[in-house]
Amino acid sequence: MPQSPDPGASLPPSQPSRGWDSGSVGSRLQHGFFYLLIRIGGKPLAYVLLAVVVLWYVCYPSTRRKCSHYLRRRFPHRNGRLQRFLDSYRLVLSLGKLLIDRAALGIVGPATLQVTFPDGPQLLEVLAEEKGLVMVGSHVGCWQTALSAFDHVPAGVNLVIHRAENDIDLHYFEHSGEAPPFRIIDPAKEFLGGVLSMLEVLRRGEILGLMGDRVFGGDQHRLGVEFLGEPAVFPLSPYVLASSAGSPIVVLFSHRTGRNSYTLELAKVIHVPEGIGRDEEAMRPYVRQFAEALEGYVERHPWQFMNFFDMWDISSLDTTTPKENGGAA
Repeated sequence: MPQSPDPGASLPPSQPSRGWDSGSVGSRLQHGFFYLLIRIGGKPLAYVLLAVVVLWYVCYPSTRRKCSHYLRRRFPHRNGRLQRFLDSYRLVLSLGKLLIDRAALGIVGPATLQVTFPDGPQLLEVLAEEKGLVMVGSHVGCWQTALSAFDHVPAGVNLVIHRAENDIDLHYFEHSGEAPPFRIIDPAKEFLGGVLSMLEVLRRGEILGLMGDRVFGGDQHRLGVEFLGEPAVFPLSPYVLASSAGSPIVVLFSHRTGRNSYTLELAKVIHVPEGIGRDEEAMRPYVRQFAEALEGYVERHPWQFMNFFDMWDISSLDTTTPKENGGAA
């Protein structure tokens, strides 16, 4: 990538990946039935059915296999079949509760949900630099629920979201028929993968939100960094964008603290020097900071990590790129 303040054109447009997609589990009818339960009896009634439905899905080997990518690294000494089954059940049950909470936010309304953001003043301090802000999150907790804590943030919020055609999960604002409280940038639908739009919002001093734990589609900007004891693949795009625009990065995670409560935490502020371009080794310390923050999160909240993609499959990396601990990636 050229050492210039606008390397946007050198970031390739993304295409849907063959390794994963954002398609939903279950049919439209099944999702609609859960939404109906929430309307009739609130979240408690939906939770009751969820416990049975999750047991059904975890009986499928494919479901347990998706859970195993994370579970066997987070809990390496729990190898018994029954223990692995119970761990998979607990993880998928947590996912189901998060999805019900998200739906209820739109169906019942925000009054039933309390979101605390104790690090809010620190976020405002970073925004006061007026350099834009790259907000890097992860598939943990429920980011949509946590975004309700951004009501009083004095900057526009723009989220990079790709939605597959077979994704039938409704975002919380879709249940109420309201416009989203943030602008959506879909890299699969915009010119040059939406990079020009992303750089523009940063130059306007706004917030750009991306996920930092999954490489999207054809984006070749990726790096292997140790996570839970093994090299895992992380996207470089958030750090390239931050370096190009001169914007700071804040790492934000949410976690569920109770049936009606969530906390949003600012886990890390990362400053990537300007002009790094596509130098992967120069980017490594900053990607490692995110990976370390995410590792700390899963140590504290092991059942709220919802990335069921095998991020430890490093076959997509350039074999000439060194691993975190040496050798070929």
